[in-house]
Amino acid sequence: MRKSKAHEYRQAYNAQAVVCADGAQLILAINVATTPTDQPAFAETILSMEQTIGLPKTVLADAGFASGAAVKTLQDHTIEPLVAIAKTQPHRPYDFRPPPDPKPERQITEPWRIAMKAKLETEDAKALYKRRKQTVEPVFGIVKSAMGFRSFLLRGLEKVKTEWTLVSLAYNCRRMVTLRAA
Repeated sequence: MRKSKAHEYRQAYNAQAVVCADGAQLILAINVATTPTDQPAFAETILSMEQTIGLPKTVLADAGFASGAAVKTLQDHTIEPLVAIAKTQPHRPYDFRPPPDPKPERQITEPWRIAMKAKLETEDAKALYKRRKQTVEPVFGIVKSAMGFRSFLLRGLEKVKTEWTLVSLAYNCRRMVTLRAA
């Protein structure tokens, strides 16, 4: 896998997790991909829940998952995806150099992106989407910091999937102990 055409190839994997946004913060589904972007594995990861706990009504995802094909696939399965549409930023907020010349605002032309942007501007969608950051980001923070899992130790997609399954199960066990104590 590599970040862009300017970067070298690396032995790397993209670990995905679907997390319950209703307060439990349990990992409900997982996937591992060999692509640097999240888009190709988005619909596949969500639809893998059909045989286990059932499909969710709504899915919250950041801009990295924005894919017209995935959104359509989820909608075909009566799942409402709320996927952020990326915004361009003239410069990074921590960059103290003088700002560059302003770029023209990015034009959104794809119909699904226009519809998603309109949907995300409604009050109901805003309230739902706020929960994404406080739902999935803490899970990855706990896995990395508290559990000390920062990289895969095994090689090969099947072995890495097994390793990610074990890490997710360990996280869920840890989380259930915390929930039971509360």
